[in-house]
Amino acid sequence: MPAEDLAALLIRIAQTPAPTFKEEARARLLASLWQEAGHAATIDGAGNVIARLGPPTGRALMLAAHLDTVFSSDTDVTVSLQGNRLVGPGVGDNSASLAIMTAFLRGLDTSRLRRPLWVAANVGEEGLGDLIGAKHLLAQHAPELAAFVAIDGYLGIAVTRAVGVRRYRALFTGPGGHSWGDQAPSALHALGLAITSLYSLPLPAHPRTTLNVGLAEGGTSVNSIAGTAELLLDLRSLDAAHLANLDTRARHAVEGAARQAGVSVQLKLVGDRPGGDLRSDEVLTLARRAAQPSGIELRTAASSTDANAAVPHGVPAIALGVYRGGNAHREDEWVQHDSLEVGLGMLRRFVEVYQQSPLK
Repeated sequence: MPAEDLAALLIRIAQTPAPTFKEEARARLLASLWQEAGHAATIDGAGNVIARLGPPTGRALMLAAHLDTVFSSDTDVTVSLQGNRLVGPGVGDNSASLAIMTAFLRGLDTSRLRRPLWVAANVGEEGLGDLIGAKHLLAQHAPELAAFVAIDGYLGIAVTRAVGVRRYRALFTGPGGHSWGDQAPSALHALGLAITSLYSLPLPAHPRTTLNVGLAEGGTSVNSIAGTAELLLDLRSLDAAHLANLDTRARHAVEGAARQAGVSVQLKLVGDRPGGDLRSDEVLTLARRAAQPSGIELRTAASSTDANAAVPHGVPAIALGVYRGGNAHREDEWVQHDSLEVGLGMLRRFVEVYQQSPLK
């Protein structure tokens, strides 16, 4: 595919809004593009677009790129060309991966496939999506899959270890009241105590374990005692036991803050991404063979991606980057224009070497 056509395809996808939980328009676009390329594409019960290609029997390689972005429906998602960069919200994560996967399908001769190849554009990877799309794909199809590859991230990076994630919403509730006329406990006071307590928790440096309060809000006015306040808490670790321990300590810290302030708290688990070994050795070997002709030496990394969803099912998995860019999750995110062809070539070679591989 000419570079100009590939860029135009990326712009069309990136300028179709796809906030988490609202990916329908982009899903319909991808289904239409894949059908135009001659492939039967359907949308499953979770909202994922899926095309099953190649022989009808045998265990399949599944390639999956997530549809959603971190940006709200009212974000201006216009993409501009600035030098050799395409710039705009979500232009890379994960619109570039979707464009490259779609370009791959446009040039694919399915009669040459010796083994089943399934391609998916899945919902719910970002934010509170909790990998709902990838989890659905694995829950429905794990026994039919030889490997699961999340197409996501930058060229030269292969995620081979899944970072476990737990996310909570903590809602503090008190009676509220007037700042002068009443002396009721404040939900915002409890929230502040909770944040202080959470960031006071000791965290191990090895294995890496992190804690983040990503959102905190509450109250109604400057002269009102806050009746409600809430925070969103993100807990991560490379080790399941350390994550479970941090989970317990964090919940105790939040509950203790509520008691100290004299309000109630409701803790709700809003994210649970399984972590651990992705069993990626054989898949990584294939990816390195595919990257070598472009002079790309893959660096392995640990991260939280759709590949996490494969962990409970024991399906070999990896997350593979296919473009060069930067400023992910910012409105000035960018993609290097000429990297798209490089990523497309690597993806094509990856599928080719998989077709010849002993991976079962």
